[in-house]
Amino acid sequence: MAVPKRKMSRSNTRARRSQWKTTATTLTTCPQCKSAARPHTACPSCGAYAGRRYAEAVRSEHEAL
Repeated sequence: MAVPKRKMSRSNTRARRSQWKTTATTLTTCPQCKSAARPHTACPSCGAYAGRRYAEAVRSEHEAL
């Protein structure tokens, strides 16, 4: 197992970790209700996917009804 010979400085550690970022989720518009939804998943507001309507859409408790 590899073991580091010397302690890595705090600035080097932070400089390396600065490249370790997440990317924003891509959104598409739902063809049924025109709201923003993630691609290849059922729409969270109307429950439609690929021309079909699936189970009741899961609504967030923070959304206004």
